[in-house]
Amino acid sequence: MTAELANVRVPVSEKELERRVAILKRFRELLIQQRDRFRNYLVVLERQQTSIESANAEQILAHVEVEEQIVADIFSIQKVIEPLEAMYQAAFQTAEKYPQDDVPSLKAALEDLKQEAIIRSSHNRNLLSARMAEIRSEINTLRNNPFTAGARQHVFHNYNSATMVDIRG
Repeated sequence: MTAELANVRVPVSEKELERRVAILKRFRELLIQQRDRFRNYLVVLERQQTSIESANAEQILAHVEVEEQIVADIFSIQKVIEPLEAMYQAAFQTAEKYPQDDVPSLKAALEDLKQEAIIRSSHNRNLLSARMAEIRSEINTLRNNPFTAGARQHVFHNYNSATMVDIRG
């Protein structure tokens, strides 16, 4: 008998239908915003990779600042999406699917973008770590070079040299 009850469609009032449509539209809109933020994030990560490879510190800093803002936007939208998704699931679990319900495809695209962003971010982090190691090595080489230590000591200060020269011969 419970299987029969699950298949019985209860008529939905106009007010309930409008509420469900509003939830669906808002949820869909937020998913699209989130997808766009992730696309922007991927573009920034790509440009950041180029900056890291070309060792342009100013561009890297600019990309990191933009990246921080995009990530903050992603998290703020995610905070709204989670409760709205619960409302969406509650509203549509027993109802027929809304004809224009492309939420599953949006969620799948969003998940793909998240995974790609994780991979690219990790790659950039590794590139940046390698670049920083190279710079540290260069700094250590410069510190140990006696010809660059001029301000600290003269290169020939350890050699005995004449202080007086006999010019009479």
